[in-house]
Amino acid sequence: MAEMQPTTEILKNIRKNSTKNKEEVFTRLYRYMLRKDLYYVAYQNLYANNGAGTKGVNDDTADGFSEEKIENIISALKTDTYQPKPAKRTYIRKRNGKMRPLGIPTFTDKVVQEVLRLILESVYEPVFLKCSHGFRPQRSCHTALVSLKKEFNGVRWFVEGDIKGCFDNIDHHTLITFIGNKIKDARLIKLIWKMLRAGYMEDWRYNATYSGTPQGGILSPLLANIYLHELDKFVMQMSEEFYQKSPRSETVEYKTISHKLYSISRRIKKSTGDERLKQIEEFKALKKVLLKTPSKQQSDKKIKYVRYADDFIIGVNGSKEDCIKIKSKLSEFIATRLKMTLSEEKTLITHSSECARFLGYDVRVRRNSAVKRGSRGHITMRTLNNKTELLIPQKDKIRKFLFDRKIVKQDENGQIVPISRVSLVRCTELEIVSQFNAELRGICNYYSIASNYCILNYFAYLMERSCLKTLAHKLRSTSSKVKERFRDGHDKWGIPYETKEGKKCCYFADYMDCKGITNGDELPNPSRMMHGYIRTTLEQRLSARKCELCGTTEARYYEIHHVNKVKNLKGKEFWEQVMIAKRRKTLVLCKECHDKIHGKNSSKK
Repeated sequence: MAEMQPTTEILKNIRKNSTKNKEEVFTRLYRYMLRKDLYYVAYQNLYANNGAGTKGVNDDTADGFSEEKIENIISALKTDTYQPKPAKRTYIRKRNGKMRPLGIPTFTDKVVQEVLRLILESVYEPVFLKCSHGFRPQRSCHTALVSLKKEFNGVRWFVEGDIKGCFDNIDHHTLITFIGNKIKDARLIKLIWKMLRAGYMEDWRYNATYSGTPQGGILSPLLANIYLHELDKFVMQMSEEFYQKSPRSETVEYKTISHKLYSISRRIKKSTGDERLKQIEEFKALKKVLLKTPSKQQSDKKIKYVRYADDFIIGVNGSKEDCIKIKSKLSEFIATRLKMTLSEEKTLITHSSECARFLGYDVRVRRNSAVKRGSRGHITMRTLNNKTELLIPQKDKIRKFLFDRKIVKQDENGQIVPISRVSLVRCTELEIVSQFNAELRGICNYYSIASNYCILNYFAYLMERSCLKTLAHKLRSTSSKVKERFRDGHDKWGIPYETKEGKKCCYFADYMDCKGITNGDELPNPSRMMHGYIRTTLEQRLSARKCELCGTTEARYYEIHHVNKVKNLKGKEFWEQVMIAKRRKTLVLCKECHDKIHGKNSSKK
């Protein structure tokens, strides 16, 4: 009997078919929800996340995953009795002080959502357009910004897009209609509908959901991309209709001067003596005039577009009246087709000589006639003119970060001075430096592609001074004495610490190490791009049917014991010692051993 083809291989073929034929309609996808191997892949993707141990409305977490659980899920899906639990509603504070609602599903629902995500991603990923960068494999904020930097050269206007409460206002009926255009599988559509209408629990009260996709759900980002893909298609269609090529590429003035230069250069070749020198001087003077004269007609019309999640920006080569019409068309499409509202106040039309805001960067097009030698050697060019520039918003982002984290304060003269962070004084010296390093690298990594990256030099200085003051506060010393105490003899300082490999040192981070770094995938997940089937380690360990604690092979079912962090284990219990020795967050155990662990140490679940 031939061995069943792994589901990941089937999904790989679906991805290929979807790439070759963008208009292909898929049927009978629900059957892949009933195959065991995909659940092991889903668990492998989820268990290492920090949220794997976070409880939803019940005690279900990554701990206790087993072949029996997979069979129960598949059985419920087969009989259409699977019903997602309501998500647990919680809130996190946004940078502007407002609260963002998050929905935390149970772990079983997360696994089912991840399996469904793997199937839907194989269908939709090849269909999504290049202008879309949010929540996609091998794409990130940086890829969106790099794309903008390359493609928006020479645009005259920016239209900054802002949809009011995008994720909270996704219309379920409209979303199901969009999915139904690509997938004709009633059982799969019914499952998605159940997930959308599962509701949420807040303060132990059930609330129904009639619109939106819960932020925090595994499937939500992909569903949002499917929804906003319609916006991408609309803007691309509008771009094609708007495009108008200029009848001539060069301005009349530039062409006239170019002809004069050509004529003078021919005369120079034939003349000699003083006359030749005079003509050379005339050529140089005229060349300077040419380099200050606009070369391109710039009467062509075009639209450029980049979107990251619900943030998008449009670059327009045209008049302000064109931008107003584009904004009006967008507003109408979003209202009628997407059943959402384009914010009139926040959807700004900005001239490209001024800064527009996109993904935390200021964006503008340079007007710079500075001349330097081009790549072809002797030819001088205006290499910066009409080039897109990404800038760090120092006041709105960097300064606000420093004040929000209480790293600096303003003295009586209005000067910014670094201060000790009282909230970190109780931490160890190593934890203090590690915290400052993480924050410094986080900011510098994100703004690593900015043209004015050098302004982070002062930011790094303030961070280092605040770190030294915090250490001095803790050690009851002074900043200079602390720096001298931890100096390594090579003009660097850091906190020494012991490891199994010997003594190491945690140096204060150098902001220049981050310059030019771009992160290809914001959320690294190797399994997202399935180039072939690799049997997961967890599947192999469960299939071995051997308890990794007592060694029995006679148990009916084996479960996975999961902890959030190995470093939090104390090593007092035998199972803790085994996990520490293996350096693993998981152990495959027989049910008896697993029950004993939770019977004696229920807090370690």
